Amino acid sequence: MKGVFTILKRFLPPYKKYAVLIFIFNAFTAIFSIFSFITIIPILQILFKISNKSYYFIPWSTPGISFTKLIQNNGYWYITHLVESCGASTTLLWLAIWLMFITLFKTGTAYFGSYFIVPIRTGIVRDIRNNLNDKILSLPIGFFSEERKGDILARMSGDVDEVERSVLSSLVLIFKNPILIIAYLTTMLIISWELTLFVFILLPVTSYVMGAVGRELKQKSLDAQNKWGELMSQVEETLSGLKIIKAFNAEGKISQRFRAGNEKLRKITSRILRRQELASPLGEFLGTLTIAIVLCFGGTLILKERGIIDAPTFMFYVTIFFNIINPAKEFSKSAYTIQRGLASMERIDEILTAENTIIEKENPKKLTFEKQIEYNNVWFKYNGDWVIKGISLTIEKGKTIALVGESGSGKSTLVDLLLRFYDVQKGEILIDDTNIKDASLRDLRSLIGIVTQEAILFNDTFFNNIAFGVEHATREEVEKAAKIANAHDFIMATPNGYDTVIGERGEKLSGGQRQRICIARAVLKNPQIFIFDEATSALDSVSERLVQNALENIMKDRTTIMIAHRLSTIKNADEIYVMHQGEIVEKGKHDELYILNGYYWKLCNMQIDLSK
Repeated sequence: MKGVFTILKRFLPPYKKYAVLIFIFNAFTAIFSIFSFITIIPILQILFKISNKSYYFIPWSTPGISFTKLIQNNGYWYITHLVESCGASTTLLWLAIWLMFITLFKTGTAYFGSYFIVPIRTGIVRDIRNNLNDKILSLPIGFFSEERKGDILARMSGDVDEVERSVLSSLVLIFKNPILIIAYLTTMLIISWELTLFVFILLPVTSYVMGAVGRELKQKSLDAQNKWGELMSQVEETLSGLKIIKAFNAEGKISQRFRAGNEKLRKITSRILRRQELASPLGEFLGTLTIAIVLCFGGTLILKERGIIDAPTFMFYVTIFFNIINPAKEFSKSAYTIQRGLASMERIDEILTAENTIIEKENPKKLTFEKQIEYNNVWFKYNGDWVIKGISLTIEKGKTIALVGESGSGKSTLVDLLLRFYDVQKGEILIDDTNIKDASLRDLRSLIGIVTQEAILFNDTFFNNIAFGVEHATREEVEKAAKIANAHDFIMATPNGYDTVIGERGEKLSGGQRQRICIARAVLKNPQIFIFDEATSALDSVSERLVQNALENIMKDRTTIMIAHRLSTIKNADEIYVMHQGEIVEKGKHDELYILNGYYWKLCNMQIDLSK
């Protein structure tokens, strides 16, 4: 239970008022339960004429007599008096009516005790999901290159659901059963501390046996959730790569891989469920065994007339003890399922407690861009290898620079460092003499608009995809941006124009159309710095020319960083930087670099050969 209380300590504070109400209603439930059980004593006495003893009313203020004895004596006196004056049948009727009302109050308070658990349960699940989502948004890009997307989705869905089913569904037990058990044990102590002492010897033994059976569940549950995460990753990969799978006739291979993983999950889950199913019969057996021992022990005392307890009171005692066994059994049964939830919470916490290496200063400097961007001896290591090696360059405001080079030469990484998707290990990046680490991420990224080679779109309308990240954008502004990106005509050709939903990741569009929507989005943002990472590579030659002309117009007097292979995209740049294995090996204008017969010349000739 320690893990459950740790979770509650983290997430319960906003719901303290509900916890107080739950405690109050469950306390009343326990009190009404005890009063309903007390009714058993006079009913038994009347039906079976167990006792012929005469009782006399003792004033409540009589000294030297315990309050418990007073209640017991005067209660017996009142019932005896009622039987004598009204008859046994009428007394039984009144006792039945009393029992009915007490039960009504008990069930009513029990309902409200459970009613106020609902906002705690649903609220904590909501908070865990919100925290997970916020953490995912705040973590650096590098974290997700180490984690599989399917596994993260499994933690957000399956693991959170498991926490709700296993841990939070046990909140009724946590808030209600301890109160009932304490109230019942207190009553048992009042009735007979000798018998209750005997019970205290038995209960720890049964609890230990139940606990020993469930100790392995947490690790097995953790294995099951990890395997579920792997399966979700496979599904995510399958959905993303369906075209390749079908094109290479690899359906059988993918199906076999999934079936093998699914079978491993089945075996782990089977072991968990078998152990869980042991909880109920084992708990019932141990509970019955304990009651049987108490019955034998208490019954022997009554038969030998030891005077510790009389027969009706003993039946009342056994009834209360029997009602302790049930919540105690529920505790032991829930301990099994809770272990599964705690294992899922561990997986969730791996994300929630993940270190965010991109740290913002508490009092960041105000960032402006009036002069230049500077890379000063920048080094960056990825997976143990230096992918950026001592790069220094200056980009003056209003200038256009191009980064060219073979795949893997570090071009995209260089602009990722400017956006602080990653942080440099050595050196610094300055904007107007301010280290970007000293500025807020919001200020930094608000200066920059980016269009990447992969068109990132959302399952929403054209309008919302173009206006993404720009608050209060008007239809006129969105249409203007779309026209600049040569996207307006094909948008208007769709059934609902700008209100047409484009499908998940824009699957309803061609590659060129998706890219033009991304360009329109960057245009609408109207940033001071543009980054185009192979932005026109997915366009046909006609669209590329139209978009290139539009981009040249909006790039005037605007700082632009272009990453491209196509000669037509980069030849008019103010400065071209040629990268090779993380270093700048050449720089200059197109004509200057071409006549050097170096790296740039080779890249240009390779492109010419490919075009032939």
